[in-house]
Amino acid sequence: MSRVSVHSLSKRFGETEVLKGIDIEVPNGAFAVLVGPSGCGKSTLLRLLAGLEQADAGTIHFDERDVTRLEPRGRDIAMVFQSYALYPHLTVRDNLAFGLRLRKTDEAEIARRVAEATEMLGLGALLDRLPRALSGGQRQRVAMGRAIVRRPSLFLFDEPLSNLDAALRAQVRVDIRSLHDRLEATSVYVTHDQVEAMTLADALFVMNKGVVEQSGAPLDVYARPRTKFVAGFLGSPAINFIDAELAREGDSWSARGPGGLAVPLDRDFQRASLEPGRKVTLGVRPHDVEPATDSDAGAGVLEVSLVEALGAESYVHGKLGGARFVARVDPEVGVCKGDRFPVKARQAHLFDPATGRSLAPA
Repeated sequence: MSRVSVHSLSKRFGETEVLKGIDIEVPNGAFAVLVGPSGCGKSTLLRLLAGLEQADAGTIHFDERDVTRLEPRGRDIAMVFQSYALYPHLTVRDNLAFGLRLRKTDEAEIARRVAEATEMLGLGALLDRLPRALSGGQRQRVAMGRAIVRRPSLFLFDEPLSNLDAALRAQVRVDIRSLHDRLEATSVYVTHDQVEAMTLADALFVMNKGVVEQSGAPLDVYARPRTKFVAGFLGSPAINFIDAELAREGDSWSARGPGGLAVPLDRDFQRASLEPGRKVTLGVRPHDVEPATDSDAGAGVLEVSLVEALGAESYVHGKLGGARFVARVDPEVGVCKGDRFPVKARQAHLFDPATGRSLAPA
C-alpha cells in the first residue's frame, strides 16, 4: 500500500493548460475516485501518477518517495485500462503470467499467484481461452487479475467499465470494490460516471477544468456541495437550479422561487450573512421534493410535461413558473402529463449567481 501525495501539479499540452496546480492526498489503503466531465483533466492526472506523462510543474510522492520523474516500471503500480489491453494471442493463463515472466519471477511463484487471482476472480474455467472467446466482463476480470498478480503498492483504474453494458457495469463495479476491500490496496479510479464515483469511493475528488473543485467523503460532498458545478454534477436526476430571492418573516427565512415555491432555510443559512431580497440561485434535489396541497405554505405548482415511471419511483418533469423542474415521487402518486401538480421542497442549496459558490456557512 502507498499513500499518494500530489502537490501543485500542472500539465500543459501546447497552449492548453490541462491541470492547474492540483493538490491531492490519498491515504494508505483508500479507494480514491477522480470524477468529472470529459476534458476536466482526470485521465491526464492518472497518467501522471502512472508515469506515462511528465508533469510541467509540481511533485508526486508515493509514501515518502518522490516519483515525479520516475519511469513507470520503477513506480510499483498496476494499471487497468478501459480497453482491457490483453494480448490477443495469449491465453488467459499466459496473460495473467506475462508481466511476472518479464520480471523473471520464479515459475512456482507465478503459478501460485495466478492460482490466487484465478480463485479471487472466478476465472478457473477461462484459463485456456483466448481473449476473443471472452465476454466484455470476463476480459475486464482478466485485466484486473493481471494487475493483482503484480501485487503493486498502487492500483490505477482508467474508466474500466465504460465498454460494458449497464447491467454488467453494475456487477463489475461490485467486483472491483470487493476486490479492493479484500486486498486492502490503495486504488485511484477515474470515471465520468457519478454513480460509479459515489458507490466506489472512500475519497472523492470532483474535477472541473483542470482543478479539484471539491474533495471528501462521497456523501459529504453530495450533501454539502461547495459550488454550483459540484451540486449539478453529482446526483441523478440532476439537481434543479432556479432563480430565487431570499425572504424573512420573523425568525424564519426562505428562498422564494418561481411558481409560488418557497423553500425554508435551515439554521446554517440563518447564521450566514444574508440579506432579505438578495438574488440567489436555488438548488433543489428531486428527492427533496414532495407532493403538496394548494393550502401548504411554500407550495409551488409544477406543470407536468412527462412522467417517468421506473417501478420503485417516478420522476415528474415539467415547468415551475417557466423554469424546468424535476420531482421524484412514489409511483402511487397519481400524476399525469398535463396536470398542475402542487409540490413543496424540504431542503435548499443556495449559490451566488455570479460566482457559483455556495452561500452555506463553512
